[in-house]
Amino acid sequence: MTALTRRASMLALAGAGFAFAAPTVAVAQSRGPAVERDRQAILAMAGDYHVRFNFTETVAFVGDYTPLEPKRSGGHESVRVIADTGDFISLQHWLVASHEGETFVIKHWRQDWTYQPRNVLVYERKDHWMTASVSAAERRGAWAQTVWQTDDSPRYGGVGRWTHDLGRVVWESNPTLRPLARRDAIRNPPYNRYRSINRHALLPTGWVHEQDNSKIGERDGQSVTIVQEDGFNNYQHFSDYPVAVGDAYWNDTKEYWAGVRRNWDEAVARGRGRVHIEEEPQNGSVTGPTLMGLANRIHSGEVQTGPAMAEAEAAIVQATA
Repeated sequence: MTALTRRASMLALAGAGFAFAAPTVAVAQSRGPAVERDRQAILAMAGDYHVRFNFTETVAFVGDYTPLEPKRSGGHESVRVIADTGDFISLQHWLVASHEGETFVIKHWRQDWTYQPRNVLVYERKDHWMTASVSAAERRGAWAQTVWQTDDSPRYGGVGRWTHDLGRVVWESNPTLRPLARRDAIRNPPYNRYRSINRHALLPTGWVHEQDNSKIGERDGQSVTIVQEDGFNNYQHFSDYPVAVGDAYWNDTKEYWAGVRRNWDEAVARGRGRVHIEEEPQNGSVTGPTLMGLANRIHSGEVQTGPAMAEAEAAIVQATA
């Protein structure tokens, strides 16, 4: 089975979006117990999980569309803190799965959290992302969540506040645009983007990621909501899978992926806060196969980190030119 085929199989499982080296922590000055309570809520999402991905189209808003059958999938997912500077926390996800007697790892999505952000990278329209300003009122006490695709290219961003009321610990975003997920993009649907509200809620058993997705397309030259979708992804604490295999992958590739993250930041800077990347249904972005493939080759010992980072940089520059 080729690496690309294995990756496609594992993404289908996910429904898609080592000896652990602790991240460098340079905790910012204390901002009080309320902020620390928020920080601990974010950090609590790190761990090892059995995850179920559930997406159900509920209500059609155009007469000629019938909601599709629900999409159900799942797997084993590890979430690690790869950066914590006090006002900024980065959580990296990866999937661990077995196929035909072999265990495989696929780097999954990343979520970055920034306290009281002045701006956030958001999805603007097909193939385009932009840095949006956040007003003083909007950012006061708020956290931005920026979500990145499997190859660290941008996916979506939003701003919201954590609440700790009546025994519930929940973060809810403002409405945000986002590109189609793989589960929809490969079906050539009549919609081409989502307008979504995200919620992250902590549970005694782990945490959940809820999504209110309005699926938007064009009719007679106008943007309209085609159908509403409810997303419910349940992360339950579970470690009876080859956790160490995923950690070993990250230990082998973390330097490479740090370079890739810098390359994407530089691409946004070159575009003065904007970046263009062609979307690709199977991989999220056209850079997916190259960047993910290089990481797999580092992990297998086929290529050294330095040359792989140079090739990744060239791929990102070309894709965003």
